[in-house]
Amino acid sequence: MADRIPPARMSEIELVDACLAENRLAQKELYDRYKQAMFTLAYRVTGDFEQAADVLQEAFLKVFRHLGSFRRESTLGAWIKTILIRTAYSQIRTNKLFIEPLENTPAPEQMDWSVFSNAEYLEKAIMDLPTGYRTVFTLVEIEGYAHKEVAELMGISVGTSKSQLFYAKKRLRETLQAYGY
Repeated sequence: MADRIPPARMSEIELVDACLAENRLAQKELYDRYKQAMFTLAYRVTGDFEQAADVLQEAFLKVFRHLGSFRRESTLGAWIKTILIRTAYSQIRTNKLFIEPLENTPAPEQMDWSVFSNAEYLEKAIMDLPTGYRTVFTLVEIEGYAHKEVAELMGISVGTSKSQLFYAKKRLRETLQAYGY
């Protein structure tokens, strides 16, 4: 029956089943449904378009490779998001971009903020955060994860997650105040 339904009209369960049956149109539909949201998250975590594209590609390879292990205890989107976050963090660690020394982080470079709208100021300030700060800030404040979840996803302690968020917020306040916000 599911093979008669166009992939674009399939439910999440039907789509997963069709992908597991190696239906290429269903696989494309799964990718198309989630690629934009996942790319946005990958970009927010990595702060780099090229790295975000690499993370997206690697994450979806893992999604399709391990789709049979999807236990359907959460939504498919939440499962994909977990894979994407772990993939992004793994790439960040590999590239040694995560900042552990919290106190000695250099100030962001000076730039002309007058070209940005209010929302753009905030987005730019977030993207200018050091990678560790930005990753935790994005996961907690934008994506709504709890510190315990962030710690598990990233393989860090809850205390490190909390301190990264504290310093991220401090840096954001300083940056935005310096530009009149």
